[in-house]
Amino acid sequence: MLLFTPGPTPVPQNVRNAMAEETIHHRTPEFEAIFEKTRKHLFNLFKTDEVVMISSSGTGVMEAAVINLCHNTLLNVNSGKFGERFGKIAVAHGLKQVEIKNEWDTPVSVDAIVEAIKQNPDIDAIAVQISESAGGLRHPVEELAAAVKAVNPNIMIIADGITAVGVEPIDVTNIDAILAGSQKALMLPPGLAIIGLSNAAIEKIGSGKGYYLNLASEIKKQRENTTAYTAATTLIIGLLKILEMIEEEGGIEALYEKTAVRAEAVKAAMEALGLHVYPKSPAKSMTTIDDENANEIRNILKKEMQVNVAGGQDHLKGKIFRINQMGLINDYEMSWVVNAVELALDKLGRRKYDGTANKIFNEVTFKLGK
Repeated sequence: MLLFTPGPTPVPQNVRNAMAEETIHHRTPEFEAIFEKTRKHLFNLFKTDEVVMISSSGTGVMEAAVINLCHNTLLNVNSGKFGERFGKIAVAHGLKQVEIKNEWDTPVSVDAIVEAIKQNPDIDAIAVQISESAGGLRHPVEELAAAVKAVNPNIMIIADGITAVGVEPIDVTNIDAILAGSQKALMLPPGLAIIGLSNAAIEKIGSGKGYYLNLASEIKKQRENTTAYTAATTLIIGLLKILEMIEEEGGIEALYEKTAVRAEAVKAAMEALGLHVYPKSPAKSMTTIDDENANEIRNILKKEMQVNVAGGQDHLKGKIFRINQMGLINDYEMSWVVNAVELALDKLGRRKYDGTANKIFNEVTFKLGK
């Protein structure tokens, strides 16, 4: 079965091998050496002033960022399940909350963000997805961050990069916290989350908030190449292996280039089949197709073509399917996925199979990737 859901993504065999070695204790010089190497790679990936690893899902660092960086009112952008989640976290912790809500295919307006902070002077943090994976949408995070800082540089910008870190270059100049999860572009099992922080964020964190998710405690310990609580040793070992693999295959910029080519080739192949890309501003992490036969297409892909792609949630359940583009994906595997979609359309009587998807995918890949 080819796993092409936008998380979890496939874990490369040599990474699985590295994680299958004997378990080592997290309070040892051996693990501290691994931790130090991993942190150095993460600084190169995130380009932030600090990086912190947390044993949790991505939601764990979403909560850590909100409770440590918002002390009054959170403005959250809701264009999907994960933008909505930021608001729920704020409410759960007794924080005030302002929300900008759009349909899941619509990126937030920078003007709407600026107007909101002018109308609500208590807003001290903004939370937004770079890539909102509920619909495969890309928000203009860098632009809105710069616009906000021009009005009030003290407002913290929390950017959920869980399906963006490792996918595309992100300008973190005006971002105070950028979040990542192990099971996305980092190609690991779930259970490890990472947050990159600006110096301004570290200053606002101060002594921190919360207990397990107190970022001040973790910053102090991780600068000593250990963790405040039990480290996800196996996942960190796997993360080091992944980051070393990325370097061996040309570095992070080469990965960004390959992902961008793949994203464009898949989009072109789907559109050549007459399918419609759902978001107005598509993320590079996935291609999302809205279609009346979305469920039937997914079922044929899984049962007959050995391809597993994701569906939709809430009001998009049964109305979209999402094809992952993150990670170290072989062109021949991606080629089979788009071919499988075309075969599914033939089986549904939508269009006669003629190899169009493969032809367009390969043409775009060759043209842009050479």
